[in-house]
Amino acid sequence: MGVKQALRSIDAFPRAEDHLLQKTQSGAVVSIVGLFIMATLFLNELSYYLNTLTVHQMSVDLKRGETLPIHVNMTFPSLPCDVLSMDAIDMSGKHEVDLDTNIWKLRLNSHGHIIGTEYISDLVEKEHDHSSHKHYEHKNETEALNLLGFDEAAETMIKKVKQALADGEGCRVYGVLDVQRVAGNFHVSVHGLNIYVAQMIFGGSKNVNVSHMIHDLSFGPKYPGIHNPLDGTNRILHDTSGTFKYYIKIVPTEYRYLSKDILTTNQYSLTEYYTPMNEFDRTWPAVYFLYDLSPITVTIKEERRSFLHLITRLCAVLGGTFALTGMLDRWMFRMIESFTKKPSTRSIHK
Repeated sequence: MGVKQALRSIDAFPRAEDHLLQKTQSGAVVSIVGLFIMATLFLNELSYYLNTLTVHQMSVDLKRGETLPIHVNMTFPSLPCDVLSMDAIDMSGKHEVDLDTNIWKLRLNSHGHIIGTEYISDLVEKEHDHSSHKHYEHKNETEALNLLGFDEAAETMIKKVKQALADGEGCRVYGVLDVQRVAGNFHVSVHGLNIYVAQMIFGGSKNVNVSHMIHDLSFGPKYPGIHNPLDGTNRILHDTSGTFKYYIKIVPTEYRYLSKDILTTNQYSLTEYYTPMNEFDRTWPAVYFLYDLSPITVTIKEERRSFLHLITRLCAVLGGTFALTGMLDRWMFRMIESFTKKPSTRSIHK
């Protein structure tokens, strides 16, 4: 008996007999409100626990000898596919296009509907020797002047492109470029045309409309929450032309899932610059993407809050709500009692 009495003496929750308890309408209202608040807080804390937490860490990028994938998907509504070409060049001046590179062009009508498909075959790997390039251009110019015109293939192309321009044809360029992991640029332009052919088609560089819509531009697979600044970009020109330059700073990124899977990708920041053409410019409009790589790698880790953390927060919010509603009930009971001036023998309210 001594042990039982000792255990009863430390009971923090003594029970009162039923005839000593008094139930009131105000107590019922407070109880309902308290239960609603506790249920709401419980669901909120459960949702907070189930949501994944992401933690960002930074370290020095140690990757070497890897390729950089460039995912491109953009539309040129005012230029036919026959005049568009894409090129990539790294910081050493060497044109680099990996053998696995796949770039496609879709012919679009004036309403944006697909009317044909073409694989870009003019992406070749070659040394960009400045002196030989100038000599080659000079030779072509001399031959063109000597011929006083163009061959049959060039004339056929000029007629075809002029007809496409008159019909309002556009072009969608999409695919993947695999380039060396060094600073460089890639651009979409009419530079693949002979200068005299381009002059015959457009009548001058100011008439080359490089309006474009970038549907997707990324440097690797996407992870949850990634934001690519150029996605959804629209740059439409009216009665003018110019060169667009997008300066991109690429940040190597690793995304670590809760399942321990690792996704290696890249995110980037952006600065945009536009140069309008004038009648004295000897260059042709283009859309340039000039990229550089950050020496810092960002690691994003998914984490789940601990179960003990959930229990602690639940005890805090539910216990606090229970205590607060108990205080509110006592105040309401005393207030009602003082107004009605009726004696009450209630000692414990539950």
